[in-house]
Amino acid sequence: MPVPEVATLAELNEMVDRWDLEDEGRRIRSRPRTIGEYFAVEQPQLKPLPVEPFETDRWFTPQVDRYGQITVRTNRYPVPVRLIGKTLRVLLHASELVVFNDGREVARHERLSTQGGSRLVLDHYLEALVRKPGAFPGSTALEQARSAGRFTPVHDDWWDAARAAHGDKEGTKALIQVLLLARHMSHEHVVAGLAVALRAGVLTADAVALEARKIADGDVPDQPMPSPPPEPGAVGPARATVTFLAD
Repeated sequence: MPVPEVATLAELNEMVDRWDLEDEGRRIRSRPRTIGEYFAVEQPQLKPLPVEPFETDRWFTPQVDRYGQITVRTNRYPVPVRLIGKTLRVLLHASELVVFNDGREVARHERLSTQGGSRLVLDHYLEALVRKPGAFPGSTALEQARSAGRFTPVHDDWWDAARAAHGDKEGTKALIQVLLLARHMSHEHVVAGLAVALRAGVLTADAVALEARKIADGDVPDQPMPSPPPEPGAVGPARATVTFLAD
């Protein structure tokens, strides 16, 4: 059979589960029953699964390097930059790893199946990038966020408008402040708030936060989620109401 093309191990597992269900209705050659019907007869004869869990995970204690990354089994994973220099505990599962600091979970990643690979999470670097916004546009974390769909065309359009209005440095800082909103608001609501603020020409993180909260609370029920995103620079009159926050 052709090798499946998937982006993640979780996607492959979902495909395998779907194939198993579909296979239950298949007949082998001229046999009178399907695979699912034969299994229904056989299943009562099988021994039950063991009650005790069989632990296959492994613990590691890597140190966070100066780039805010830890190395586990040759692969590098990000953690919040505030943990640079600390030794953390990592529980490595078959398909993911969980990172703990002082008993609290600080990061969770899908396990990389390569050797010498790396995964970056843009959110973990925002505190550093807000101090050095010039490093943001060409960062690997930004490109990975784009590829994963977390940094959308709406983000790009709002960022372009903010840089045009405030300059590259201040416009990028404003965008990073918007990205920080996702720590306590849903990604979908932040993107919708960006779209409303962009259409109204309001290019501050405070305005985006307010619009996102209004959408989350249902205060603007007629406002759809942004699809498709507005054209870059196409900022004009909008029906949405934007409340300005005092400095």
